[in-house]
Amino acid sequence: MFLEFKREVERVLRDALQTASLNCTDLDLDLEESEHADLSSRVAFSLARMCDKPPAIIAADIVRHIAIPAEDTFIADAGAVGPYINFSVNDSFVHTTLEWIRGGLKQPGQKKGKIIIEHTSANPDGPLHIGHLRNAVIGDVLVRVLKRAGYEVETHYYVNDMGRQIALVVWGAERMAYDETKKADHAVAKVYIAANRLVEQNAEFVTEVEELMRKYEAGDETVIQKYNAAVKKCLSGIQASLERLQIQHDVIVWESEFVRGGAVEAVIEELKQKGDIKRDGSALVLQLEGIEKALVIQRTDGTSLYTTRDLAYHRWKAGKGDRVIDVFGKDHELVSQQLVKALELLDVRVPEFVIFEFVSLPTGSLSTRAGRYIAADELMDKIEERAYQEVAKKRDDLDERKKREIARKVGIGALRYDMVKVSPDKHILFNFDEALDIEKKGAPFIQYAHARACSILHLAVKRGYAVSAYKAHAVTGQSPAEDYNATLLAQRSERELITKLSKLSAIIDEASSELKPHLIAKYARELAESFNLFYKDCPVLNADEELRKARLVLVECARIVLSAVLDMLGIEAPSEM
Repeated sequence: MFLEFKREVERVLRDALQTASLNCTDLDLDLEESEHADLSSRVAFSLARMCDKPPAIIAADIVRHIAIPAEDTFIADAGAVGPYINFSVNDSFVHTTLEWIRGGLKQPGQKKGKIIIEHTSANPDGPLHIGHLRNAVIGDVLVRVLKRAGYEVETHYYVNDMGRQIALVVWGAERMAYDETKKADHAVAKVYIAANRLVEQNAEFVTEVEELMRKYEAGDETVIQKYNAAVKKCLSGIQASLERLQIQHDVIVWESEFVRGGAVEAVIEELKQKGDIKRDGSALVLQLEGIEKALVIQRTDGTSLYTTRDLAYHRWKAGKGDRVIDVFGKDHELVSQQLVKALELLDVRVPEFVIFEFVSLPTGSLSTRAGRYIAADELMDKIEERAYQEVAKKRDDLDERKKREIARKVGIGALRYDMVKVSPDKHILFNFDEALDIEKKGAPFIQYAHARACSILHLAVKRGYAVSAYKAHAVTGQSPAEDYNATLLAQRSERELITKLSKLSAIIDEASSELKPHLIAKYARELAESFNLFYKDCPVLNADEELRKARLVLVECARIVLSAVLDMLGIEAPSEM
């Protein structure tokens, strides 16, 4: 609703500028939220330079020419305060916002097309670690936001089943058994780490690993079966971890398909025709305009590289949707630049990239190859246990099952929230205690606001107040007993909460168009703050009857929107904590 209010303000303001003979088509109206108004314009500052008049004089002149529609408007009034032009919302805005929320938060507009988004795509040589977690959570939140915005979204997990890492796993599995007491991806990692150490210590083993890679790419059935067994084993464990995080992929894409189907060879041949190809020894390299480092597209032994196979994959998926989005770590920034240039040579629509910075722990850097990593499973276990300790401390009235259920929701929620709470281009230092601290205003803080709203509504039902049956007083002919009057919600904290609720569509629009999932996390925290301030300032169940009904509807709306934003963050919304 706030977006509609803002568009209406823009219309009446531009009409006023034209009427006042100040029409400047491309002039920025410079609208922003203000402590003194729902929207405030600084346009008079820009016009002052053009008209050689004080901004306050210009602002007053513009306000004299503002014509607010008599009906079908969300604008209550407009006024000049010095150089600022302030606009406030009317009661119709309040009613419409609350009824829009209660009616299911329907997003305006039609379907916006299909998006293919690839995220996570961790190598199947071991379990997910904390770096993969940020990739997965950013990708998953984007998927959820884009769907809310009206897009059809298909998620891909692109499996690197042809790299040297997998060859090492296969080579190692021929010499040592998987530890079946471990989760599948952890068992694979144990073999991979041991195999890597053996190969590093014995140079003669390198040729055996390389021979496996050549045989796999050439289509040797025995080797293919061994590769598939190793990759699928590891993927089963990775997918179990993702499910624990409430993350699913629609399509699993195997990069080997593009080699054996001829797509990679076709890409290499086309690049030979269109690109600046040179030989570096026996390897083929592609020099790309504006990029110092050349792209190796074929090894000296004739086998393909990950980047070449990635080009074939991108050409294939470009035809599957209207937009393609890749979530990459900072270490893939050069790869993304090379991909764009090479795809342009191939006349393929280039993807949009969300590049994220790394996550670190107080323990230092991570490496699966060296056996120095913190698995996502271990992080989830630890944070759930920490959450359980907090729940057990505060809720000794609950049985063990309920305590564990709340701890799981709070722990996983805290982990997910911390992965996405800041812009992807900002580094994260993950801290268990801060993630779970309600005072730090992370996921538990937002979940607690939702639980508090649920508690109020639950008590209302116990007292016989039929909140779900209340109708808006201004738009219904129902009996007064079933009406609520939104105009009674006039206190500052009530109006601020309503305004914050009204901004959901605008936040979804901005987060989806700019691919900034952290905006949803920021909005969720601010909404919880607004609700808590309302809760502190405004008694609900003990208010007079008419005010109580209006406030209960506001609590209901806050619960609905808190639940919606938590869902977009992939965080469960507990009814009690």
